[in-house]
Order: sequence, then C-alpha cells, then structure tokens
Amino acid sequence: MPERYGPQFGPDLTFLGVPRCTWSDPSTYGDADVVIIGAPFDGGTSHRPGTRFGPQYIRQSCYLPHNGSRPSLALRVDGLHGDLTVYDAGDVEMYSGDAERSVRSLQEAVYAVARTGTIPLILGGDHTIAWPDAAGVADHLGAGRVSMVHFDAHADTGNVNFGSLVGHGQPMRRLIESGAVRGDRFLQLGLRGYWPGPETLEWMAAQGMRSYEMSEIVARGLDECLTEAFEIATDGCDGVFLSVDIDVCDPGHAPGTGTPEPGGLTGRELLDAVRRVTYELPVAGVDVVEVSPPYDHADITSALANRVVLEALAGIARRRRDQRDGTVWDPRRPLLDGR
Repeated sequence: MPERYGPQFGPDLTFLGVPRCTWSDPSTYGDADVVIIGAPFDGGTSHRPGTRFGPQYIRQSCYLPHNGSRPSLALRVDGLHGDLTVYDAGDVEMYSGDAERSVRSLQEAVYAVARTGTIPLILGGDHTIAWPDAAGVADHLGAGRVSMVHFDAHADTGNVNFGSLVGHGQPMRRLIESGAVRGDRFLQLGLRGYWPGPETLEWMAAQGMRSYEMSEIVARGLDECLTEAFEIATDGCDGVFLSVDIDVCDPGHAPGTGTPEPGGLTGRELLDAVRRVTYELPVAGVDVVEVSPPYDHADITSALANRVVLEALAGIARRRRDQRDGTVWDPRRPLLDGR
C-alpha cells in the first residue's frame, strides 16, 4: 500500500496542479468531492501499447497555467477549483507483467476512495482498468446497484484473449459475470467496425446489454440515444459509472490510441455527451482510458482526454449547484443569461 503520492512514469505532477493526497489515508482528502487516480497500465493491450503513459499526459496536456482553476464557459462553474474540491492521489503501482495483481491493487484504491463518499476519477491506462474501477465503486454501493454508461468503438466483452481472462477487450464481461454491474443496466455508445463476432454478440444479447452502434447514432441522433440510455441507467440503480474510451472518437480526433477505428464521434460530440451524463445522472465514478501518447500527433488525443476530465468535473459541479439551488437546466441549451 503506497504511503505517499508519486508517479509511476514521468514527472512528479498532479492534474493541472490540484493538491495531492494519499488514497490509503482518507484524512488527506476528507473534504474532497473528487479524487483523481492514475492507472498507468497497458499490460492488457492487444495491438499498440503505450497507454501506461496516458495518466502523465492527461494530467498536463493544457496550454493554460496549471493553477488549479478552470471556469467553464458553457456551464458557468469551475469544476476544478471553487465549485468542487479535487485532489490527485497519484498513480497506483501497476505492473504490466502481472495483470491480476495490478487490477487487484487498483480496485483496492478505487474502493478506498468511493467508500468515503468521494467520486473516484481514474486516468488510464488501457481499458482493462474499467473492471477494477467499476467493481471498486460497486464494492461500496452494492453489487448490481451501479449501471454503466460506456463510450467506446469496441464492446470489450470478449472472454479469453491470448489465454488470459484479463485484458482490454474483456473488462465488461468480467464486470457482468462477477455481478458487479447488471448486464441489463449496461449502456454502450459508439460501437462500430468488425468486432466482435456472432458468439460474443449472442452473449451480450443474453445479458440484456444495450449497444448503440454508430449506425444507430447517426440515424437517430446522439441526443435521442443518450436520453433513452439514461432512462435505462437510472432504473433500479443507485449510481452510474461513466467509462470513456478515447477511441470512441474518430481517429482524426483521437489518433493517439491503441486500436483506432474510423467512423467515430467527433471530439465535440464526446464532450457534449460527457456533459449530459455528468449533469443528468448520479455519477459515482469515471474513467478515461486508452490514450497512447507514443502515437499521438501534437498531443491531440491527450488534450481531448484532458477536456473530457474537465467537462466531467464541470457537469458534476453544475448538477450539485442546481440541486442545491432547486433549479433545472437543459445541458443541451446555452446559458444565455450567463448564470
């Protein structure tokens, strides 16, 4: 168990300069609304590696001063400083040569944060980490009491890949099989391409999973699909886990990722969707995964992931402000009066 903050890779820094904490010592973040955790793991990749460096780049990929302040023009809140209290617990030690040990360590850290009533926000790493991330939140809220809203080009519902049950193509199956998340409260958006095959699709259907492929999103519109997904996600669950695989975006918007798939969302669509999720739903945990800096041109992908984090924080902050004030706002409409 780590006793202090520290990076596993790269310079010693926190997310845009927020204060440090130690996840194993709740007294270091007793007033926190959100605790950021780094998960520098790419031992579950099936194609291009490099996501172990994702947390380092997501933390620093911003042209503005790292002064802990980011007021949102769209939401009129500062989710990083002022409207929320955010800490960074550094990186969980994750050894890519031992996937099972790594996911156990991460789940322990996520649970330690979630059990204090604080929202854990995890920076990946490959999508293997979604298993311990959502399971750690479910350890606190209860098995089957957490729904999943999952943005991805891929379903990640494989069974055994390369002889292992642990990998970035399998975390959603592990979550459902373990009982941590109900299959019929599992919402996937942005799927496309040429995987998985019929056997895996049949398994998904048998669990009651709802997958909004890009063809459906294009035909119906992203907003309509999100509205429908939200109704399912909040039925019989106490919290929602938001998992964002950056490859849900078209490679033109997110080239720095391990398994790029053409034909995805734009960066703008992803940010708008994250805003709606975090404002409209009782989010209990978030992860942002599959940023692979070695394949990133001009930090395009890292910058988008950084903004996904900021949009999530702003959405959570605005939701809490409006609940406190008894007001309701449609996040699809601009705040023209500047409130």
